[in-house]
Amino acid sequence: MSGKLLEGKNAIVTGAGSGVGEAAAVRFAEEGARVVCADIRLETVKETVRRIEEAGGTAVAVECDVSREDDVVSMVAAAAERFDRLDVIYNNVGVPTPRLGAKLEDHTAEDFLRLVGVNFGGVFYGSKHAVLQFKRQGTGGVILNTGSVAGMVAWGGSVYGATKGAVHQLTRAVAIEGAPFGIRANAICPAGMPFTGFMAAGGLDTGGAAQEAVTRQTAENHPLGRPITAEDCAEAAVYLASDRAANITGVLLPVDGGYVAK
Repeated sequence: MSGKLLEGKNAIVTGAGSGVGEAAAVRFAEEGARVVCADIRLETVKETVRRIEEAGGTAVAVECDVSREDDVVSMVAAAAERFDRLDVIYNNVGVPTPRLGAKLEDHTAEDFLRLVGVNFGGVFYGSKHAVLQFKRQGTGGVILNTGSVAGMVAWGGSVYGATKGAVHQLTRAVAIEGAPFGIRANAICPAGMPFTGFMAAGGLDTGGAAQEAVTRQTAENHPLGRPITAEDCAEAAVYLASDRAANITGVLLPVDGGYVAK
């Protein structure tokens, strides 16, 4: 036996071109999985595949807008066709509050629809079509979703937090519905991650000298005193995707340095 936690498993990771998705795709491959690396930016995700292949792993790049059901159907089909079956899907894609500090009333209809369409819609479509594939195979499977501590407490933007709360509830519902079919579903719920580009996408200055200040402030928010990294989330994902977590389902796992325990 190789001792690799995901040996022989076939996985999809969305948002695999950067951040948590990239880190998870690389770690899944290191642990023996064959990985469909999906991202809305094909050229970016091809770089993730290159990293995996150079390290001796197996991966394929797929262009996918997770807010479009047809794209998600094609993504799942690509995994089934290329690798014969699907064992794990990690619905990781998310977008931040569009403007740092935006209140509920500051959100436009377009802001709302984008946050819901990507953050919740992507998890809905990914979970739905993974469940259908798992049932066709009759093999069971694993669904992982990226939630957030912002869906557990009022932190990180009202609409963004609401979409993550929806992800959490969908995760628990899928866990119960899927249990008779050997389908597990869990969510990873990170706190502040200043190194992934996610904060910058929300309008926070994380460049140059600002990076040190953002890192320090983020770390101070967490009882353990460290910011959350993409690699922290990837390690949690590896465990939850593996057979070592065979009796764990319906869990919302904070990767937060103790934040929600305060």
